[in-house]
Amino acid sequence: MGQSQFTSRRQASASTRGLRPRVCLRKDCVRVYQPRRWNQRYCQDPECLKEVRRWQNGQRQEHRRRRPEVREQHAAAERQRRARRRQARASAMLGEPSPTGAPSDGRAWSRRRKIFAPFCHRPGCYEPLPQGGRVPARYCGSACREPMQRVLDRERKWLRRKTPEGRQQRGSEDQARGPGRGKRNVESTRHRPRRKKRPP
Repeated sequence: MGQSQFTSRRQASASTRGLRPRVCLRKDCVRVYQPRRWNQRYCQDPECLKEVRRWQNGQRQEHRRRRPEVREQHAAAERQRRARRRQARASAMLGEPSPTGAPSDGRAWSRRRKIFAPFCHRPGCYEPLPQGGRVPARYCGSACREPMQRVLDRERKWLRRKTPEGRQQRGSEDQARGPGRGKRNVESTRHRPRRKKRPP
């Protein structure tokens, strides 16, 4: 939900001076808010932040389940669970009491792709990613790709302006625009008609 880089009010007010109102980045949220930090992406509504955290947890869980070692651990746990179930059934048929201390037969998450397929990388969007492209897609469509690109470009430009190269480039641009802007101001004041003084 954005990096917290400003710890004091003085730094936050000086660094966020001139920030324009933004639209919340989460899908289906159309609130317009005044950002307090340059990298703030979402409004401060509690329900909106709750949905963002829910989406982030889903992304972390989906990435974890795709790791080979995690899938191997889950497969081993599933084999043990099926063995305990067969043992319990055999004990029930023979009339023997079930072993104490055995874990309950709880629901385990499935490894089927249709349930845990990768979904869109825009916060709040759970639509599946399109398949069949040359490059793996990150967004479900242009409705999610374009807002994310605008936000990433805005943050990239902000960070660029804070570097020495960015300051130098901005200074050269201001110098290049300075003489022309001053010349236009002089010409506009030169051709501006003077007001006549009223008689006393």
